[in-house]
Amino acid sequence: MNLKKSGEWRRASVSPRPVKLLNIRAMRFVDIDGIRLELQHVPAPAAAPLVFLHEGLGSVALWRDWPARLCAATGRAGWVYSRRGYGRSSPVPDVRGAGRLPPDYLHREALHVLPRLLRALDIERPVLVGHSDGATIALIHAAHHPVTASVAMAPHVMVEDVCLRAIEQTRQAFESGGLRARLARFHDDVDGAFWQWNDAWLNPDFRGFDIRGEIRAIQAPLLAIQGVDDGYASMAQLDDIAAALPHTRLLKLPACGHAPHQDQPQAVNAAIADLLAGLE
Repeated sequence: MNLKKSGEWRRASVSPRPVKLLNIRAMRFVDIDGIRLELQHVPAPAAAPLVFLHEGLGSVALWRDWPARLCAATGRAGWVYSRRGYGRSSPVPDVRGAGRLPPDYLHREALHVLPRLLRALDIERPVLVGHSDGATIALIHAAHHPVTASVAMAPHVMVEDVCLRAIEQTRQAFESGGLRARLARFHDDVDGAFWQWNDAWLNPDFRGFDIRGEIRAIQAPLLAIQGVDDGYASMAQLDDIAAALPHTRLLKLPACGHAPHQDQPQAVNAAIADLLAGLE
């Protein structure tokens, strides 16, 4: 969300020991109901692949090399895609008018788009790895569809005032600061990418968003991660997930903001690798 605060614009720290990255295949696209989605694949031996779900201002490129590093650390393949209106995927026409995202846009992505994408890729039980909006999409999907496991980094299971205040500040940075220019490097339609997310979250009808009851249906292993210094949420997000799903593994990271995979990549990768070890 707030990329400057979260560290999204800092180069991710790397392990002092070299990590052999798996080959990343050239960018490709997949058609879902007539919508072209940008796609990237990290190949690996057969196992439930990691499917990466980006945050509200993210894209394939904004993950940088972290998906490849996580795939190398876990020995799994990975699929990374940009949702509609982000990265190089098809734009959303009239995003502030007729194309404005409805308050249930996270459910639509989790229950309509993602299942179709998984079928197109011939993936039956993925390991979902989501950040922020992507983490919420992962939780909703896992509550309704079989998955091997889920990783939710900085998830939102309900709307907090601290989050809305931060999003309003991000809007100011986009309109009068340097955020628009920085984001433009990663999105073909930078205005569409920003406003579809910002308008949806600041829509008064979105204030009642709450999936704490819905996620009780999740049965697969779940790892929930959040930075102690997250400017977009309090630890109530993780605590409420744990209350709904006692089998959840929690990782609360000190000296970490809204992007744990950027601020604490080694700790995040180790926790995910531990979650997945021995599942298959």
